[in-house]
Amino acid sequence: MATSGATSFNLNIDEVIDEGFERCGGIRPSTGYDLKTARRSLNLLFSDWGNRGIHLWKVELNEQALTAGTATYSVAANVSDVLEAYISTTAASGDNANTQDVALTKIDRSAYSAKPNKLARGQPSQYYVDRQVTPKISLYVAPDASTYTTLKYYTINRIEDATAYNDQQADVVYRFLPCMCAGLAYYLAMKKAPERLEAMKLIYEDEMKRALEEDGQRTSLYISPQSYFPNVS
Repeated sequence: MATSGATSFNLNIDEVIDEGFERCGGIRPSTGYDLKTARRSLNLLFSDWGNRGIHLWKVELNEQALTAGTATYSVAANVSDVLEAYISTTAASGDNANTQDVALTKIDRSAYSAKPNKLARGQPSQYYVDRQVTPKISLYVAPDASTYTTLKYYTINRIEDATAYNDQQADVVYRFLPCMCAGLAYYLAMKKAPERLEAMKLIYEDEMKRALEEDGQRTSLYISPQSYFPNVS
């Protein structure tokens, strides 16, 4: 028997809303407000996902040209956090066999605030992320931009808002579609079917657990014991 050969299944926002309502006991959205409240719940669900760990499909490599003596740079407002950063001798478009990259160590606010001279110039070795509405990344020491001219950093970005219905799909990868529908059903049950709330929550958390476990990087982990010799001077 022949298969379809297609692997492009996805759902429009209105189909996600229909699925969410149907899971609440066969309810159908019958008014414009039903669609509006469901879309609002869906966006709140995406906001909650931002607290559920790193979603690989929202990780993006960015770059920033360094200016000598400038330690702090703004990043895009859709950025939730900076995961890793490194300085480079070339911009991404100019990467070649001679490109040199140096990884930076992430520090917290307390460690950065304790630095005595934040505008001292040299080769940066550390960075601090100020997670405001528009995040900022600060380097220590301030770059001299003589050899390493570009800051490259991986960000975890916000999931895009659901703003329309039948002509828009969610900014969600295939493996998270079941989790999204289950989550919306749970949020709608709070308002439309409270008697199903506990069941919807259990289904949603189960779907979320599987999705998060799948959304990882399959790499080897090596753990070595630390050697300690207290009597060696």
